[in-house]
Amino acid sequence: MNFLLDSSFGLLGMNRRNAEYILEHNPRRQYPLVDDKLRTKRMLEEHGLPVAETYLEITHPFQIPRLKTLQHMREFVIKPVRGAEGRGILVLTGREGDNWRKASGELLKQEDLDYHVTNILAGLYSLGGTDDACFAEYFIHSHPVFNSVSFRGVPDIRVVLYRGVPVMAMLRLPTRQSDGKANLHQGAIGVGVDLETGVTTNAVHKNHFIQSHPDTHQPVSGIRIPFWNKILETAAGAFDIFHLGYIGVDFVIDILLGPLILEVNARPGLNIQLANQRGLLPRLRKVDQQGKEVESWTPQQRRDFARNLAHL
Repeated sequence: MNFLLDSSFGLLGMNRRNAEYILEHNPRRQYPLVDDKLRTKRMLEEHGLPVAETYLEITHPFQIPRLKTLQHMREFVIKPVRGAEGRGILVLTGREGDNWRKASGELLKQEDLDYHVTNILAGLYSLGGTDDACFAEYFIHSHPVFNSVSFRGVPDIRVVLYRGVPVMAMLRLPTRQSDGKANLHQGAIGVGVDLETGVTTNAVHKNHFIQSHPDTHQPVSGIRIPFWNKILETAAGAFDIFHLGYIGVDFVIDILLGPLILEVNARPGLNIQLANQRGLLPRLRKVDQQGKEVESWTPQQRRDFARNLAHL
């Protein structure tokens, strides 16, 4: 664990991230564009970037009966519009009789689903506890390359962008502890990804370095992520939509639809450095050396430049 303490790795700390990168490069007026997941999805769709299909929106308690329109569906995901850290996301993977089955295997009745949505609307999972809304969307069928290293859930890929350039990436793998969700705060695994090749490298679970998945016992390094060029280019294109200089763009890879953007985060966490066993600072400085013009590059140019950062 010496890596956590060694400043020679160029670690970016939280205070510096907030002051020099988020505060400096993320205008507050742009935050509502990414803090509202439905608004984010609409903007991405308008610009031709791929997202999961939305089935239903619930913005007020009197609309909760609309959930019954989902009874014919075997699988879907319920998400808070302004949720944080993966809280409030409900993944339904199938049906048994009149009940839905969660990724964990737990069964839910219609009234359980109604109650969960009531809690979302009341702000139980939202940023600051304010009233919220929710939506139901397409259930991702994960690419089979992840089958051996994912426990009852869908892995996702986070790409951190600085001034439109992908500077670091990680694969997040669900575990039994995370209840099938790819969220590090809830117990998922973070696996570093080589920017040049799209191959997984090191892994961290609850701040401990690991080599294999704790549930499947399969190695998590050496996995080549499909569609890597497209993922980097699509992530770089998100900068031109939201004009936020320091963001995380989260992807899933559907077996039929390919890479889809899950969400955009204006306050991406720093555990990505642990997963890669590299600090962000050298890469951020390399981007700054290109000057203001880096922000006017095409997504393809930013993607190609990102490959030069892989060994910093």
